[in-house]
Amino acid sequence: MQLALSTWQEVEAYLEHATGIIIPIGSTEQHGPNGLIGTDAICPTRIAAGMEEKMNVLVAPTINYGMAQHHMAFAGTVTLRPSTLIHLVTDVITSLRQHGFSHFYFINGHGGNIPPVTSAFCEVYHAAGKTTGPAPRCRLANWWRNDAITELAAKLYGEAEGHHATVSEVALSYFAHPEAVKDVAMTPEIAPNGEIYDAADYRLKFPDGRIGSNPALATVADGERFYQLAVEALTADYRKFVSGDNNEMAG
Repeated sequence: MQLALSTWQEVEAYLEHATGIIIPIGSTEQHGPNGLIGTDAICPTRIAAGMEEKMNVLVAPTINYGMAQHHMAFAGTVTLRPSTLIHLVTDVITSLRQHGFSHFYFINGHGGNIPPVTSAFCEVYHAAGKTTGPAPRCRLANWWRNDAITELAAKLYGEAEGHHATVSEVALSYFAHPEAVKDVAMTPEIAPNGEIYDAADYRLKFPDGRIGSNPALATVADGERFYQLAVEALTADYRKFVSGDNNEMAG
């Protein structure tokens, strides 16, 4: 059930039997020579759709922008300030909570979102502590931080999986949008690794946007495998989350 495609009456009816909601969140940023700029939003959006097929759950519109300042030397990247993202996530949760939602499950596709989103959760909990009634529950599920996905990526790509513009995320985005697959030659085949500090430093050290990866290996078929693993793991994790089980998914 998609929030954007529902009426307010349908949402009220949903809240009569469930108070959990899935909120995909990603980023709009470069992903190397063949990676889609929307990769980090495309992946959690597609995973959320797969979860919706397996259970009766409401899925909110994807938050397509994130904290991506370190990618700003590459054309097309859009970043939010950390404070802006904190306020955005806080306001989304606060609005939905006012209608009766209690469990907020964010499926995340971008590592840079982790500090501001978890800070937003702290803001929500702090505010809730000053009021009466049940406290909200929030979880950030980083889809790629899963043992099965990590093991499959290692098996398929070894060290070529990398750290940014990874083969697995590019493959999953290709599965979601096979019409957008890119065929681009890369030199070297596997990008170097290293630490970055800011956008200019990133572009200087990694001029094509990759860090340690060879996303030329990405295929639609592999993307479907990562998708199936992510849907299976996150569906189980969501069910535990809304049922009150505190055992979080690895990562």
